[in-house]
Amino acid sequence: MVSSLPPTWSLLVGSFIAVFIYKIFIHFYESRIDRKFAAAKGCQPPRRWNSKWPLGLDLLLKAFRQERKQRILQFFLDVVAESGHTFEQKLLFARGIDTIEPRNIEAILSTQFTEFGLGLRPPTFEPLMGSGIFTQDGKQWRHSRELLRPQFMTNRFNNFEQVREAVDNLISCVPEDGVVDLQPLFFRLTFETTLFLLFGRHLASLKSEGITDRDFEFAQAFNLGQDYLAQRGRLGDLYWLIGGKRFRNACQICHDFVDNAVKKALDCAGTPDTGVSKGTEPYVFIDALVKETNDPKVLRDQCVNLLLAGRDTTACCLTWTLRLLVQHPQVLFKLQCEIRDTVGVGSKASIPTISRIKTLPYLSLVIKEVLRLYPSVPVNSRAAEKTTTLPVGGGPTGTAPILVRKGEAVGYCVYAMHRRKDIYGPDADHFRPERWENDALKNVGWGYLPFNGGPRVCLGQDFALLEAGFTIVRLLQVFETIDMTERSFKLPLGEERQVLTLVVSSGDGCWVKMRKYGATDSE
Repeated sequence: MVSSLPPTWSLLVGSFIAVFIYKIFIHFYESRIDRKFAAAKGCQPPRRWNSKWPLGLDLLLKAFRQERKQRILQFFLDVVAESGHTFEQKLLFARGIDTIEPRNIEAILSTQFTEFGLGLRPPTFEPLMGSGIFTQDGKQWRHSRELLRPQFMTNRFNNFEQVREAVDNLISCVPEDGVVDLQPLFFRLTFETTLFLLFGRHLASLKSEGITDRDFEFAQAFNLGQDYLAQRGRLGDLYWLIGGKRFRNACQICHDFVDNAVKKALDCAGTPDTGVSKGTEPYVFIDALVKETNDPKVLRDQCVNLLLAGRDTTACCLTWTLRLLVQHPQVLFKLQCEIRDTVGVGSKASIPTISRIKTLPYLSLVIKEVLRLYPSVPVNSRAAEKTTTLPVGGGPTGTAPILVRKGEAVGYCVYAMHRRKDIYGPDADHFRPERWENDALKNVGWGYLPFNGGPRVCLGQDFALLEAGFTIVRLLQVFETIDMTERSFKLPLGEERQVLTLVVSSGDGCWVKMRKYGATDSE
């Protein structure tokens, strides 16, 4: 007796076989086209990464283990050391390219900007970030950027006044014994200033309604949410495997916080027809958004994106700066002398102006060197919008172009590039601000990228540098000594514990002991 499948099953099996055959045909057809394209462009294969297991599972598992140990950036350095400056990775059925070559990064971010997009970032980040300036491409992104630009172009004085107030608040939070973890205070400082950037004159109303009472809960949820986003990003197409109730709860806490802030600001701002500042009033970001839409989710998404940019990046920069200064007393002393001789310290201190901050040469070198060793966004990526090439990385010498197929991701690790000894010298792993003196590295170009580059270069970089510089100056004007404590870790650079989410913060905090000018040890 011959058995037969029911008609429905026969149709399904036949359809599956047809689709399978079609996909094989398309794969070979596209591969043939890609090979012709690569040959015409002179492309050669890049090196492959040092994975030993199928699908790159050994390196993926190692990455997650190192992440739990708060050592994942050191793991990235090890992979680059073994695999080269540009290499092919095959991870979970997907091919991609990783690079720390300045020429390739320039192509991705600038000269071939239209050929690369955000790839999987929008769906990966959507649960927390929604649709905002960091998850948008094309017209949406350009529009968001134009809405934000006036905040930094026209509000310099008002923004600076808010920074001054926030730094005063930080100084007042240092306990009498001077022993303090500065990292959470820095996050609090940048949170306050970013809220001002978002809500401007409405901030007083927000504070009066108790919005600051939930800061701690928001900060914990925001950090946890970013941690999930980072883990999702490492899985590529399988990002959706990481989520769950804990992640959803963190996203909800963040959304509730921002929704409440937006609602309170909207109550102050009035209707969309009257919400935008006119005349000589400062430009207020939320007012500009209200003119565009009164959709609460759109407003929330934009604000969450900017909270990430303003709060986290500068706070991390300040944390690493103070950690490095107390670990390198000779640098700290030299910076203290510059501040003493220009704007004064202790009872002779004068509040530095915007222009004065910019004329402190050694301060500028210190911040520049901090951002070299600890760029605020140490790992990033783009995806090819069409089949294209990168300038270098192919062939035995790594100087030939390489093929990047449509949809493939190109990851670039600024953290690793900034530590290349062939760019920064044999002491590239060490903190030495003097390496920047006399324009010694003026030709480094795309080898130094603390604020991204090309059309998506950070709009707020001048404000971030001003905020960081002013905070450092005021701390050194008020506190005569800033020393390490028993809780401080004296590990070599790069071996300390690091928390990598979308930014890199210190896993050890920033514990110091501070003493004000005029104070005695007994005090």
